[in-house]
Amino acid sequence: MKKSYYQLERIVKGVANHRRIEILELLKETPEMSLVYISKKLHINFRTASDHIKKLAVAGFVVKRSEGLTVRHKITNKGLSVLNFLRTLS
Repeated sequence: MKKSYYQLERIVKGVANHRRIEILELLKETPEMSLVYISKKLHINFRTASDHIKKLAVAGFVVKRSEGLTVRHKITNKGLSVLNFLRTLS
């Protein structure tokens, strides 16, 4: 099924920021990370990290899993494919 232009735009916006790409790389190396750990590891504000994770999830690059009061984040196969594609551009 062919994706609409709107769907393609959401995919592109998902990685249209260097921090989002960093988050994907981080989750590739260490899956199941909490938002607190992601923000500390990348030295960014918690709310900023949350916003980036939300955009990555909307694009389908990250999935969330609740574990008690903590939410764990994991890169999807689609996220891995995008990272591999981005590496071909450099």
